[in-house]
Amino acid sequence: MSKSNAVHKHNQSFLALIKERFNAYLLNHAHGLFSSLGRLTRTPFTSAMTILVLAIAIALAGGFYNMVANIQQLTGNLEASNQMSLFLKDNISEAMGQKLADQLRQHPSSESVRYISKKQAMDEFKLNSGFGDALSALETNPLPSVILVQPKNALETDEDMQRLMREFKQLPQVDFVQVDMKWVERMQTIMSIAKRAVFLVSILLGLAVTFITGNTIRLELYDRRHEVYISKLVGATNGFIQRPFLYSGFWLGFISGFLAWLIISGMFLLIESPVEELSILYNGSFQLRYLGFFEFLILMLSTSGLAVMGSLGVLHYQLRHLKPQ
Repeated sequence: MSKSNAVHKHNQSFLALIKERFNAYLLNHAHGLFSSLGRLTRTPFTSAMTILVLAIAIALAGGFYNMVANIQQLTGNLEASNQMSLFLKDNISEAMGQKLADQLRQHPSSESVRYISKKQAMDEFKLNSGFGDALSALETNPLPSVILVQPKNALETDEDMQRLMREFKQLPQVDFVQVDMKWVERMQTIMSIAKRAVFLVSILLGLAVTFITGNTIRLELYDRRHEVYISKLVGATNGFIQRPFLYSGFWLGFISGFLAWLIISGMFLLIESPVEELSILYNGSFQLRYLGFFEFLILMLSTSGLAVMGSLGVLHYQLRHLKPQ
């Protein structure tokens, strides 16, 4: 019993020691976190200028990203632009055209089918062209009947699109098939370029955040070099010395990221009303998107992480060369 009691007491002492060290570790980090924030407030002008520069750089990258995301919304329904126009031969009657349209509706690759007779085509042309009186003078209707076919998943399978066009061209009632894919391909290429531009701009501005924060921490370290000398004389490790500086870098990145989010939201809030008015003029229902919660978290984590990385790189180099005289 005495041996087991001794083991039990030893385990309790060991656990208490671990708990005590863990609590001391948390207190030291909490002290470093909040003391570094207080130190930034002691130089409000310098801190504000640094944070504002960082926020503008971050807002440029975030705003560019959100702008491309909004443009991508406009191109999200490009499937409708792949609509096929099947122009029927002149000898095809309206009944035969309707029958063919009913057959195409049963086709497994057809999403929707619409039949436009010669008379409907002429009426729409008169309405939209502005040459109604001149067209009324024509003795015969030169326009063919048309069947509009909307394929399924047209943008995802270009080869299937081409196969479907060849299949429709072989129909005896069809004169020719037309579908304009060029501008869709151009738009997709432009969006691909824009996405790569967002990536490159984000990298460049991310490097700017890292270097600006690192330079700010370097200047702070120089101002407090006498404190560092004393800390090294009493045996403080580089890890202990750099802790408050790392937290200063964290606060710079965190506050800058939050301010950048406010700037981005403010910019899109200013243009939201004109964009909605423009959408209404084009008979659309476009809703301007803002940065979502997940994107906000990514922004905050990225800016804070980049700022800490910049601070760590500068501190690692400077503390190795900073020695008491």
